[in-house]
Amino acid sequence: MSVNNILEIFYVLIGLIMFFASIESFRDKENSARIGTGLFWLIMGVIFAIGKYLPNFVIGILLVLVGILSLLKQIKVGKIKEVNKELAEKSAKRLGAWLFFPSIVLAILSILISQFTKLGGQVGIGIASVIALITAMVLSKADGKTTYHDSERMVRSVGTAGILPQLLATLGVIFTASGVGDVTSKAISGIFPAGDHLLGVVLYCVAMAIFTMIMGNAFAAFAVITAGIGIPFVVAQGANPAVVAAIGMTAGYCGTLMTPMAANFNSLPVALLEMKDNLGVIKQQYPVALVLLVIQIALMYFLAF
Repeated sequence: MSVNNILEIFYVLIGLIMFFASIESFRDKENSARIGTGLFWLIMGVIFAIGKYLPNFVIGILLVLVGILSLLKQIKVGKIKEVNKELAEKSAKRLGAWLFFPSIVLAILSILISQFTKLGGQVGIGIASVIALITAMVLSKADGKTTYHDSERMVRSVGTAGILPQLLATLGVIFTASGVGDVTSKAISGIFPAGDHLLGVVLYCVAMAIFTMIMGNAFAAFAVITAGIGIPFVVAQGANPAVVAAIGMTAGYCGTLMTPMAANFNSLPVALLEMKDNLGVIKQQYPVALVLLVIQIALMYFLAF
């Protein structure tokens, strides 16, 4: 079985969990937007589970429907079945430090599979996740019903922020294909002259951070900003491309720490921890991010040239 076929199996499993979220959303009579929310998770489940076999036009229509539901504010978390606190406390006391074992299994297996097999990181994470889930079920003695509700509860708690990384990555591809990098390069060159090493490094690193804040994804920002600023203002001036690329990406990660668009880093913890301040995570990271950005600029200036 090829890597792509294995990945398809995991996409189907993800779609199945979204179907669970859809079913429970439709059943949530306390949610004023239960129909829209149920449709949202149903559409996402279809895209993940069988999207490969649907025409691009159909996928486009489904995504437009998702956008319409969001525009009309018909996607809400609703009433989620709460965890039995008494049972959870008893299980935590019984398991003790073993409570973290499934997470350790997930991390170690992911690394081992990605590094020592030809399956790659994505398949490694998928296989490790399934094994970690089974391990958690065995340790906690959870039945199928509990696993079902815990899975759909997690997905519904995260909400629409869970699909934001995929959408932002797609947006990055569109930006690159549409020539945003070339436009950026021309705009910057009209204001700042090329040739100053420090100025070029500052422009590149700051632009990586800012564009990552806009995109929510350093990988999406990297292609555009490196083509538009990194190559003409830094690499073309004699900088080591390997050093520029590595530190440039890290500069982008500084932007990740400062934006709600980076949903998987900054919005998901807020949802999962039920924090009252939606920007609570970002407020704690902001000072550190700015300091790190200055350090990345210094490192690139002294190491790349």
